[in-house]
Formats: sequence, C-alpha cells, structure tokens
Amino acid sequence: SEPAHILFDLQHGLGDNVIASSLAITGENKISGIRRSRGWAKDQYIFFTAEFSKPFDSFGIAIDDQFNQDLLSASGKNIKGVFTFNDPEGPLLVKVAISAVDIAGSGKNLAAEIKGWDFDYIRLRAQQAWIEELSVVTIKGGTLEEKTNFYTALYHSFIAPNTYQDVDGRYRGADLNIHTLPANENIYTVFSLWNTFRATHPLFTVLKPSFAEELVRTLLTKTAEGGLLPVWELAANETGSMIGYHSIPVIVDAFMKGLRNFDHEAALNVMVESAMQDHLGLDTYRSEGYIALEWENESVSKTLEYAYDDWCIAIMADDMGKSEIADLFYRRSLNYLNVFDAETEFMRGKKFGTWVTPFDPSEVNSIYTEANAWQYSFFIPHDINGMIEMMGGESDFSNKL
Repeated sequence: SEPAHILFDLQHGLGDNVIASSLAITGENKISGIRRSRGWAKDQYIFFTAEFSKPFDSFGIAIDDQFNQDLLSASGKNIKGVFTFNDPEGPLLVKVAISAVDIAGSGKNLAAEIKGWDFDYIRLRAQQAWIEELSVVTIKGGTLEEKTNFYTALYHSFIAPNTYQDVDGRYRGADLNIHTLPANENIYTVFSLWNTFRATHPLFTVLKPSFAEELVRTLLTKTAEGGLLPVWELAANETGSMIGYHSIPVIVDAFMKGLRNFDHEAALNVMVESAMQDHLGLDTYRSEGYIALEWENESVSKTLEYAYDDWCIAIMADDMGKSEIADLFYRRSLNYLNVFDAETEFMRGKKFGTWVTPFDPSEVNSIYTEANAWQYSFFIPHDINGMIEMMGGESDFSNKL
C-alpha cells in the first residue's frame, strides 16, 4: 500500500567510467537512453529501452544527484531516473532490452523478444532454451550430485561467446561503426581466448560444430573491421588482455576437424599477419628465437604460447599446400627450446643473454603469466615427444611429471 520507487542508475557500473549517458521519458510507462563507458572495453555502447507494467504516477531525473521533478530528458555522466508508483497493487514488472547500435535497435529487440507481461512464461522459455542447449549431451549413470556438477559445467561453457547483433541484423563492428549481417548469420562477442582456446573452443567443435564455424567467421569479420585477429575481445573492443594470438588455434582446430565453412585463404593470411607484428615481444621472438625479459614481461610464457600458435599456423598451411609458410612456422614452433635450461630442466627467463637468477621454479613472478616454471615447463602441447626428449627421456620426464 506504500508508494513504490524505482531508481534507474546510469552512473554506477562494474569497474568502468561513464563517457556519456542519457535518459528520456518516452511514454507513460516507457523510457530509453544510452550508457557509454570506458572500462575493460575501452569504448562500450549500451543503448536501452525499458517498459514498466504500469504507468508511473510521477517521475524525475537526477543530474549529478540533483533531482528535477517532471524532467523529460537529460544527458551527462551522472544521470539517474526516479519513477514512483503510488499504489502498485501487486508486482511491478520492468522489461529491458539493450542494443549496441542505437535506441531504435533496443526498441525493436524489445518488441520482438518480449511481447507480453507473463513473467512465468518468460522464465519457462529461458528454462526450455537451456534444457534444449544442454541436451546436446546425454549422460548415463552417476549420482544426482555428479549430474548436477556436469550440467552446471556445461552451462558455464555455453554462456559465452554470445550474440551481438540486433533483431534486424545490425551490429557494432570492431571498428565501432555500424554494420549489417547477411541473412541467417550471427556475430558474437566475449572472446576471452587465452582462457578458452585450450578446452572450451575444442568442446564447441565436438558438441556444436556449426556454432564453432560461426565463431571462426566472427573472428575473421572482426579482423577485417579491426585490423588484427582478436586477442581478448569484448563488446566490439580489443581489450589487449592476456598473451599469445589464440584466435589462431581456434581457427586451425576447426579447420583440421573438417569445419571449413569460412574463407581459408583469408584466415591463413590474417594468422600470418598477426604472427609477423613487432609488438608484445614478437620482434625479439622472431630475431632471437625467444623473448628477452629486458624487452617484455612474462617473456617465457609469451615465447611458449607464440611457439604453439606458430605450430598451428604451420599445420594449416601444410594442409593447404603452402610449404614455404609451413616451413617458416614449423621452425618458429621450436622456439620453446631456447628458453629451456638443461641444468635445472625448467623453462627459464633470460635477461641480456643469461638466465635470470636467483631461480625458484615455484615462484610466480613477472617471467610467467599467472603461473610459475613448474607449470609452464610443460606447455609444449604441439611437440610432446620433443618435450620428453628435451627433459631426458621417458623415465626422467615421468619422474618430473
């Protein structure tokens, strides 16, 4: 029976800063606006349309926390809308749609995706969608706890990447301009590739092969728009987080498994282009065969991950009959040997041509990426036999492992 208030806050976000925002009252129960911010994504656009299940009895907009009754619109970096419902008489529902393109796009998304006000129906639709998604795997045996654990893990694996286009096919590209997709095509965002190239993307190739191909096409589209293959993409922005160029194993894994509904020539060309840059230690990696710590932090981890990515380029080039490219990158894939210290039998950092001392293989430091020498010394997934031989043969390797 008491008046109810909803505060629509465009200022506060998760570790980001507002570049610009706006809010407008567009009907007796409807609002729209934008929140543009700088954070992990350097320039993220979120346009929105929101609709309340009942008309608000009064409203206002706070600009820099100064409330203005009945103000219909405002812009700034600290904007909040306040909406009052004198006698709610039951639950108040709000439905919100977003777009990275414009306010009109968010309105179209809202109209297409949530037509009514049946909350339980919307929840049921979400449950049914996830049941269908998770039913790609059927497991037998096991306890209820084990099954719950399995399907929860599968759910986590399927959360991202997620679609980034509006219902009319428009999307914000890696150049931050607006593009339109061909019919029946999707574009995706949230490629945390250092975290996902090892297991999540290979899982997609097995369980959702057409989705895996779509992701490859998305990576190539983002490359055409942004200039280089994504490293860690979020909301059309290259965040530059983490190491390596791990779009490459995602593309090559799909290709080598026969998932080839993308432009192979273009893919190989952009992979080579990414590998021939002079940034992030690649110049010394190419000239010296390893990354020196005086030039680049996390030098051992970067050397090892570049070597693996280079092997991926080599096997795809080999399969395509591009022997010159394949030979170059097969040679580069052996660069892991240049950071192996035979005396300690660990991957170690070099500075000014000598091993960095003192050396503790358990220490997490600036030579490795979120790890230590014990962990990264086993990161040669492309040459297991070479790694075993490097460490003294099967017996010594087994003891070390």
